[in-house]
Amino acid sequence: MDSRDKMTEETSSVADLFSLTGKRALITGSAAGIGKAIAIRFGEAGAALELADIDEERLNATGEELAGQGWSVNVHALDISDREQRSSLWGRLGDTAPDILVNNAAIYPFKEFLEVDEEFYKKVMAVNLDAVFWMCQEMIRRRLRQGGVIVNIGSIEALVPFNDDLTHYSTSKAGVIALTRALAREYGKAGFRINALIPGGIATEGTKGVAKSVLRGRFKLISSGIKFSQRLPIGRIGQPDEIARMALVLASDVSSYVLGAAIPVDGGFLTT
Repeated sequence: MDSRDKMTEETSSVADLFSLTGKRALITGSAAGIGKAIAIRFGEAGAALELADIDEERLNATGEELAGQGWSVNVHALDISDREQRSSLWGRLGDTAPDILVNNAAIYPFKEFLEVDEEFYKKVMAVNLDAVFWMCQEMIRRRLRQGGVIVNIGSIEALVPFNDDLTHYSTSKAGVIALTRALAREYGKAGFRINALIPGGIATEGTKGVAKSVLRGRFKLISSGIKFSQRLPIGRIGQPDEIARMALVLASDVSSYVLGAAIPVDGGFLTT
């Protein structure tokens, strides 16, 4: 029975609903941070893991770490924005596409709007939006008869831009949300569950890098950081695993009737 015919029965246990046993998941940007956290939770749930990232050294280390848990893990080092490398990735995955695709890879370099040039803009869009578009297309094309699950990672910056010098990033993530909703409408009847998560401020290697940039002279980020913290009703920054838990919900049968959603995981930021 494929996913377009499958109904979650009332008698299913919680363990069965969360289980990804027998499923294969492709997760981009999974060498560290949110992507790695998602891989860990999916591995715990029984999924076979296909991990993709541009950082080959860190990716290999993550792959070895997770394989050490006894999980099935393959690693794929590539620049997700490069068409030929994406094509090679799908070729290595074989004739059967993964059951689950998580589009997590993204970059968020700071640059003042008036200083953004075409090359910089194209690179941000190529990684953050274009790659998501083409990865979704490949997934849907390969699983058109079976259906599948796609989880795209957006950002609160797409809904309420908060930091200066991230107009390009906000634009790219707004596109991810629009893409998610459009594909959900078009392919929900074909058995695809396509949703997005909207993370708030999360403590990752990337955000730690932002903190270091403050020390190197980006002092206006200090003000932004203070204002951001004051706006968080929950009173703290989030952790990668808190995004991963919600990704597991969307990837599993727990969310069998969730389609085209953009779910904030932001400590209440958008409520204020």
